[in-house]
Amino acid sequence: MHSQSPIQILVVEDNLVVSDSIERMLVSMNYELVASVIDYESAVAILKTNSIQLVLVDIVLATDRTGIELGAHIRSEYDIPFIFITSNSDKSTVSKAKLVKPNGYLVKPFEKQDLFTAIEIALFNYQDQLNALGPAIQNNSYKKLPDGILKDSIFIKKQHIFHRIAFNDIQYIKSDNVYLEIYTTTQSFLVRSTLKDYLNKLPLETFHRAHKSYIVNINHIQALNVKDIVVADKIIPISKDFKDFLIRSMNS
Repeated sequence: MHSQSPIQILVVEDNLVVSDSIERMLVSMNYELVASVIDYESAVAILKTNSIQLVLVDIVLATDRTGIELGAHIRSEYDIPFIFITSNSDKSTVSKAKLVKPNGYLVKPFEKQDLFTAIEIALFNYQDQLNALGPAIQNNSYKKLPDGILKDSIFIKKQHIFHRIAFNDIQYIKSDNVYLEIYTTTQSFLVRSTLKDYLNKLPLETFHRAHKSYIVNINHIQALNVKDIVVADKIIPISKDFKDFLIRSMNS
């Protein structure tokens, strides 16, 4: 997945020991820490001047303005995902936090795997929301969408972990009853979906329905004849419509 940029994260945490620990975790997991601040006012300033793609925010901050207030600000002004990180899991705090609709809620202390899972699920759910709002995004009615966020990749779940896979790394997808086998340059995945539904999640200029049982990334086609193509050294049957499309598109 070398072709994708790391997710840019802002940390808002007034405990410097906890903040340092989170920074080390993020770096070890190949996320990009844009900034780490201790209060509402500093976080607002960073959001104004940087391209932030996810915020980790403590509920209790160094000044009177709380993390819940910052969550409300993020929700109304930026529409980017944010996760509350807090020592408070009492009913009252959770009820207040729910009002601003965070994309996650992580109780301290937590381990690196807990943080990774919270971030990946938040991003995965955020991407699903963007997919559902596809027509609105195309009509520019979804405001302040961060440039480049997840436009080059998709999250795929494997063994309880969501993996971010660059679209360019997906070679082909094969239908197997109610499941899809997704083959990338480094590994394969099994997801429950139809080819038609999954094709809607992929860039239409790159991914095409080559056959009733296959989607292919045309950038990975190695060879073709009148009945088949070769992708990643695998022979894949093609429909007449796809064959005609390839012939029209050939630079030969």
